[in-house]
Amino acid sequence: MGIQLAVFDIAGTTLHDESNVALVLQQTLQLAGVSVTIAEVNEVMGYAKPYAIRYLLQQKQNNRYNDEAYVQELHTRFVTDMKAHYADHPAIREKEGVSAVFAALQQRGIKVALDTGFDREITNVILERVGWVKQGLVNAVATSDEVTYGRPYPYMIYRIMQELEICSIDTVAKIGDTVSDLEEGTNAGCRYVVGVTTGAYTREELAKGPHTHLVANLDELLNIF
Repeated sequence: MGIQLAVFDIAGTTLHDESNVALVLQQTLQLAGVSVTIAEVNEVMGYAKPYAIRYLLQQKQNNRYNDEAYVQELHTRFVTDMKAHYADHPAIREKEGVSAVFAALQQRGIKVALDTGFDREITNVILERVGWVKQGLVNAVATSDEVTYGRPYPYMIYRIMQELEICSIDTVAKIGDTVSDLEEGTNAGCRYVVGVTTGAYTREELAKGPHTHLVANLDELLNIF
């Protein structure tokens, strides 16, 4: 049986990203008096953002990492800033050829879905901006706040499978630009786990994570599948 479902990450994989997510998260922590480098933030790209904030606080030996109200306060600030960025910034656009790849997969009978470390609020702003759902190019979307645990746990993929009535994980491919994407796809048991080397992580960094393929451009998927 061939691939029936392709689950894509958003920022850095299908959406053009100039380290904007990392920069906003860095700014959120700096406003709270916690200094982190972009390299440190990139280590947690792809993970649910409350987890990322908590992890970075802990790494900086900030005792408030286990203060849930404080973590949520920082996350709320991050969400507000990210929503404004995705709604208004002129650089927001899909990565080159993404709509064409989505359309080609749909024509082959492969359903297209998105999952993300963002929550639903941020994700809805992105979807409104790029129009993939309205154009019929995306069949389902799962966000990290809609499951018990986000990446690297596999629950967003399973949620999408349930929604789209996909019964076998062997017919599912996971595509993303971070190690957490690769871990998610591997933990779910996906047939294909594809790292995109033109996002948050370099090819060398992604090669250290579990994967079946590494690609620079999404149109390479058409040959893989």
